[in-house]
Amino acid sequence: MENALEINGLYKHYDGFALQDVSFMLPRGVVMGFIGENGAGKTTTIKAVLNLIRRDAGAIKVLGLDNIAEERAVKERIGVVLEDGCFLNTLTARHVDVLMGKAYQSWQSEQFFRFMERFGIDRNKKIKDYSKGMRMKVSIAAALSHGAELLIMDEPTSGLDPVVRDEVLDLFYDFMQEDSHAILLSSHITSDLDKIADHITFIHQGRVLLSEPRDELLDTFGVLRCTAEQLSALEPSAMRAKRIGAFGCEALVRRDSVPANWPVEAANIEQIMLFLTRGEEQR
Repeated sequence: MENALEINGLYKHYDGFALQDVSFMLPRGVVMGFIGENGAGKTTTIKAVLNLIRRDAGAIKVLGLDNIAEERAVKERIGVVLEDGCFLNTLTARHVDVLMGKAYQSWQSEQFFRFMERFGIDRNKKIKDYSKGMRMKVSIAAALSHGAELLIMDEPTSGLDPVVRDEVLDLFYDFMQEDSHAILLSSHITSDLDKIADHITFIHQGRVLLSEPRDELLDTFGVLRCTAEQLSALEPSAMRAKRIGAFGCEALVRRDSVPANWPVEAANIEQIMLFLTRGEEQR
């Protein structure tokens, strides 16, 4: 079975920013959390996958298909939710239903309106009259209502309260009951990724710093709080990044490379991201 998404050597240059040799693979049956600080390149990568921007170099395959040469076939088989919305503000949910029915051969009106009812959304209101969270829910409902095999999500739970976020994650769980499905989930809400992600890909300043199964990542790394003397005694290969302050030192360390009696705490996804973003990375 082919991967749901393959990105190889992706480059895109703008004034003051560039994607540089972005490469990773998303297998079917996997939820990938795509993380990084604002401006790191997450949205630019997603737009390149969707062929919304022209890349400078590289190759992208979606569900085994070239994303440019076979763009129409690709878009029939993916569901997309973008942070800035997918639909014009003057439309109603009824208009969305009509447009999506024309765009997708497999569009399921009944399922779409079941989601509208489940989310408590008035189908007759214009999208401009919805809250940001409600607009996001319309996009999620549309993405899940045409038999997509791959969901590509850019901050889909942004603006949603914790109760609704949990409900949306349940929808993603349901979607992933089919082994051939996959999700690329770009999010700054790392607690959501702690709940649902199988794999983490971290991008920083246009470069992918890591792309690993979540459990392996959390098993590998821990947080060491120590003195400067202890830090200097560690082998450089034991540290991935460090932060030195007035009240002590912290380091993101490989747990199996630190003396057994040293106090290494379990690291979560947010801590790993902060160390690699704000700490001094070891080379």
